Amino acid sequence: MSVLTRDEAQTRAQLIDVQRYTIDLDLTRGADTFDSTTVIGFTTRTAGDTFVEVRPAALRSITLDGHPLDPAALDDNRLPLTGLTPGPHELRVEAAMAYSHTGEGMHRFTDPTDGETYAYTQLFMEDVQRVFAAFDQPDLKAVFDLTVTAPDGWTVLANGVTEDIGDGTWRAATTPLLSTYLVAVAAGPWHSVRTEHRGLPFGIHCRRSLAPYLDADAEEILDITRACYDRYHEKFEEPYPFDSYDQAFVPEFNAGAMENPGLVTFRDEFIHRSAVTDTERQTRAMVIAHEMAHMWFGDLVTLRWWDDIWLNESFAEYMGYQTLTEATRFTGTWVDFGVARKAWGYDADQRPSTHPVAPDADAVPDTASALLNFDGISYAKGASALRQLVAWLGEKDFLAGINTHFRRHKFANATLADFIASLAHHTDRDVQAWADTWLRTTGVDTLTATVTEHPGQTALTLTRDGSRPHRITVGIYDRDLIDGATLVRRELSEVDIPADGEHSLPGPRPALVVPNDQDLTYAKIRLDPHSEEAALRGLSRVPDPLTRAVLWNCLRDMVRDGELEPLTYLEAARAHLPGERELANVQGVLAFARTQIADRYTTPTERPDALALLTDLCTDLIRRTEDGSDPGLRLTAVRTLIDSAAHADTIRDWYDSGSVPGGPELDPELRWRILGRLCVLGAVDDAVIEAELTQDPSATGRQGAAHCRAALPDPEAKRAAWDAMFTTDELSNYLFTATAQGFWQPEQNDLLHPYVARYFPDAVAVAHRRGPAIADAAGRHAFPAHAVDTHTLTLGESCIEDDDPIPALRRRLADQLDDLARALKIRTATAAS
Repeated sequence: MSVLTRDEAQTRAQLIDVQRYTIDLDLTRGADTFDSTTVIGFTTRTAGDTFVEVRPAALRSITLDGHPLDPAALDDNRLPLTGLTPGPHELRVEAAMAYSHTGEGMHRFTDPTDGETYAYTQLFMEDVQRVFAAFDQPDLKAVFDLTVTAPDGWTVLANGVTEDIGDGTWRAATTPLLSTYLVAVAAGPWHSVRTEHRGLPFGIHCRRSLAPYLDADAEEILDITRACYDRYHEKFEEPYPFDSYDQAFVPEFNAGAMENPGLVTFRDEFIHRSAVTDTERQTRAMVIAHEMAHMWFGDLVTLRWWDDIWLNESFAEYMGYQTLTEATRFTGTWVDFGVARKAWGYDADQRPSTHPVAPDADAVPDTASALLNFDGISYAKGASALRQLVAWLGEKDFLAGINTHFRRHKFANATLADFIASLAHHTDRDVQAWADTWLRTTGVDTLTATVTEHPGQTALTLTRDGSRPHRITVGIYDRDLIDGATLVRRELSEVDIPADGEHSLPGPRPALVVPNDQDLTYAKIRLDPHSEEAALRGLSRVPDPLTRAVLWNCLRDMVRDGELEPLTYLEAARAHLPGERELANVQGVLAFARTQIADRYTTPTERPDALALLTDLCTDLIRRTEDGSDPGLRLTAVRTLIDSAAHADTIRDWYDSGSVPGGPELDPELRWRILGRLCVLGAVDDAVIEAELTQDPSATGRQGAAHCRAALPDPEAKRAAWDAMFTTDELSNYLFTATAQGFWQPEQNDLLHPYVARYFPDAVAVAHRRGPAIADAAGRHAFPAHAVDTHTLTLGESCIEDDDPIPALRRRLADQLDDLARALKIRTATAAS
């Protein structure tokens, strides 16, 4: 498919202005295609040529100002419009469009539980062309009139309030000015919960088979929605700009959610069929807050070109966490951000594929390159930069600048320069210089503490390896005089780096000095040797969970940089997680320990000891929660114990009895998790998988069965899984991912060895055939991450250099290979110590 270049978009925006789309979709034409009729009203400023994008299964007719055009003129996804004269024009395109099963365009899904079918759009970046003809770039905003014909019993949701006008046809209210990628439709026999808030219709929707689970959480979801809506109206002067607010939880959704104006779509895993922790509920609430922030950041004011995607994502990320903290019961959201989300940014920013939060326009020359920047930098690093900006600028001036930005650019498009101008209007600080150092640069600064003792006082020096200014807080801690183990904060002081130099600390040498104590900046930290020892010995006795998150991140970074042995990190987890009170910290530490340390950073001979340590730790946590005092901690420990089990006996007993002794009872998620691990260990066969699928025939059950079958240590099972992923092209995006996640297992290295070399050419081929969504899944989930050796590294590097992977796969492979090289260095450093 031809990608749109920035130069082409600029040329087209100079030539035409688009006023209106009138779109009619017919979803009653069968299981493979739907009909799409689009009428576009646009004006040409001067005589010239341009093109409109469409990707039809069959292009039936095109007329321009009543004159037919030849459908054969369609070149890939571009229909040329030549000889345009100045003035108004009307383009009409009639086509049959293909349903998608990869989460792109119009995705169609049939629920195996009850046979009901659903269809929804995901039109981000270039996928609008899969649904209707469009001048597909974000700065050609227009109003949209939409009608949809749907089967009997279906409800149609859209950006505006919809009305059933008879004969299966639904009409949506005319939208305000929108970018094409923000148009949305969700159609099917939805189960809906509707209400009003401040006169605005609110609705939440899911598949009928998930109705009991949505109903159980409906009030919580709506409470979060109302609280965020009210808080944003306290922050923002511009009122919510659309006529309704629907949230649809849809099947097989690739992202976490999508900010379609008035109709936010979420992955329906957020409708919990099984027990979850309160941190996972907090994550769902954060996504709700994030997507609502987009109604202003992204929808009301939209980027002009994709180099400014951070103006959407970084702001929504920051506002999501901050607003959740201010307006809901989830007051510890920045802990989860620090220990989990922020690490995503740190990791991305240390790879060769890193890029500035706000890259130069020349670095994003087309839509294919733009798609690669939806990563930990645009989200987590960008949000961290904004948190630092607020600390430096002050929240009052920050919000004043935001409101000026909205007022100046509502229902239009804006750039980084526009945003900086809005901020500068409310402060004497040099915001442009701040943006140059924070938003236009790459990499992670490192702040290193040095503590020197002098008679009667202690001196603290903070050394910066990097170029950015930082406003941080430094925490000074002493040991409690009574128990000698608890660390008590002596003081918390603001420090500007590099301006403040050496700091005098009156009194005796502190037990612990924590730079960036409240996690206000984006930087790796290194403790002085005395504080490092204190942290390793007493981390769980630090009083503030956010400080503990900063310390856990410090240890994590040291492992990744080869400065702390992986076993030392595991021993710290074993010593301190039983005393950790913040579940987000427990989950973050266990996730890193299990997925990175045990599976990648330890050698095959060391791995059994790592898994045994994790199993012992989780057994301890389970024992400590037998009284029911902390069900979230218990559930987290149960999950990690299952995933770490080296022997089948205990978890097989749980599976057969249907319960963990003392609870919890096994819900579907835990049953499939245990069965997956039993498959890895060779303790069950396909008959057990089939029996479980009979008991749970849901979409989640099908994914669990695909995962389990791929995990079996059986040559025929591996061949079947490989063919399903890379040959038949029949798997949906979710079934592809489930199969890929089951396939590679460190315990099965000998069986899997021949597939390592096959992976690279087969991944390139499937990516070319099936497009970016499957390419991303193939690079993220089907990569042989367990094969930490120079052979895999050499194969991968040759693939990138010689085999021409599409951009989405190329980026994933580059990141995976960098992570693999890092794992090799860690193993080498550990062996040498």
